[in-house]
Amino acid sequence: MTLHTRIRTILGVFAIAFAVAFVTPATAQSVNPQQQSVKEDQLLRELNKITGRCTLPNQTACTIEQPVGRDWREFHQVTLRWIAAISIVGVLALLVVFYLTRGMVKIESGRSGRTVTRFNGYERFVHWMTATCFIILALSGLNITFGKALLLPIMSPEAFTAISQWGKYFHNYLSFPFTIGTVMIFLMWIGGNIPNKTDVEWVKRGGGIVGKDHPPAYRFNGGQKMIYWIVVLGGAAVAISGYILMFPFYGTTVSGVQLAQIVHGIVAALFIAAMLGHIYIGTIGMEGAFEAMGSGEVDVNWAKEHHKLWLEEEMGKGSSRAKAQPAE
Repeated sequence: MTLHTRIRTILGVFAIAFAVAFVTPATAQSVNPQQQSVKEDQLLRELNKITGRCTLPNQTACTIEQPVGRDWREFHQVTLRWIAAISIVGVLALLVVFYLTRGMVKIESGRSGRTVTRFNGYERFVHWMTATCFIILALSGLNITFGKALLLPIMSPEAFTAISQWGKYFHNYLSFPFTIGTVMIFLMWIGGNIPNKTDVEWVKRGGGIVGKDHPPAYRFNGGQKMIYWIVVLGGAAVAISGYILMFPFYGTTVSGVQLAQIVHGIVAALFIAAMLGHIYIGTIGMEGAFEAMGSGEVDVNWAKEHHKLWLEEEMGKGSSRAKAQPAE
């Protein structure tokens, strides 16, 4: 071996030793074991996904199944059903018990034979348009949640498919007039639905529902104001989340759509439960209440007992709507 070769060999050995002594420890120190385990955990979660190749612009459509989707399926098929059943059936049971023990709230002084205008034609139209849409939306939505478990076993698959398909069409298209009606209700009655001290006293005295007391109230009492804000806020929540579901992936991800479904389902179930109480009071729960949204005219004695402050204001104005007219 020549001197030149020996020198090159010695330099090579020193270079290898330098690399082992300095480079390798530095590289080893840069590895974060915890970070590495996170990456492995992420990889394991990715293994639970079932994906494929597709030509759609939205590549999220290529994911057929994912772990979060399984969690959502558990919510939709189990948790949401329990929430809806407990809230809706629970309110129905309470209303039945209340009716059997309290009965209809009568006009204690009897009908006077005179009426006063409570809601005009425009207000009644907006109310009934929104209410009709709400009822159809509620029934079609409940079919999505409970239909497979309750209806499918008692009818043919073809009939259930037809009902569900038409229910979906109604659910989608009636959401637009329902949203418009909710906005109109908000703008139309916001002035009379700001909470005040009178509402606190009204609640303390049972609102004319519990016992025989009839606390004074303006055009909308404390209970009606609660219903108003439930309609406005609940309607906004189900409308926004519903439109996200109708037009998915426009600014949202899969997790965003799943969150919208959870919000839509829970708020809708609680919304339905609250409206059952509203429907009860407006029909069999209180004598003379339905007439306010039926003909728009209410008996003067009914107005005195349930909305005394409002009646006094209207009579003081001397307007045509405030003049008590003989009942036909």
